[in-house]
Amino acid sequence: MRLWDRLTGRKAENPAAALYQAVVARGREPHWYEAGQVPDSVNGRFDMIASVLGLVMLRIEHEPEAAETTARLTECFVEDMDGQLRQIGIGDVVVGKGIGKMMALLGGRIGAYRDALAPDAEPGAFAAALVRNLYRGENPGAEALAHSADAMRALRDRLAGVSHDELLAGRLP
Repeated sequence: MRLWDRLTGRKAENPAAALYQAVVARGREPHWYEAGQVPDSVNGRFDMIASVLGLVMLRIEHEPEAAETTARLTECFVEDMDGQLRQIGIGDVVVGKGIGKMMALLGGRIGAYRDALAPDAEPGAFAAALVRNLYRGENPGAEALAHSADAMRALRDRLAGVSHDELLAGRLP
């Protein structure tokens, strides 16, 4: 944010805002919660949005603008999660710790998904990563897990064909 904007209280538009809004919309699609059996709860919605965000960040990490885009996308995530925590009544003292934990959860997902989706990953590695990270250790059943794994792999594959500029414009496949 520029100094003048801070002094006048104006907030500069985050260039990754449209992308973050598209990530949230994708993470809120009903099929994740219905066919995928992701718990439709505060934690479940966080887990789903963080999982979609993780896939988007994995896509972006190979771009020349990766550091800038990732930083801006992370700012959107932190601002959103800060607001969500405050909205459910979490006080100022605890919000910072909550955001720190959420950032660690996001980072853990990115690493787990990167490893599990690597060409040399063992069969079943991605499903196991989803059980740990999306379902918090509770296996949702073969059908639900297959739905989520297939849908997330399809999203990852389609993201590969979208330009960086299209992503920033919020055009997820």
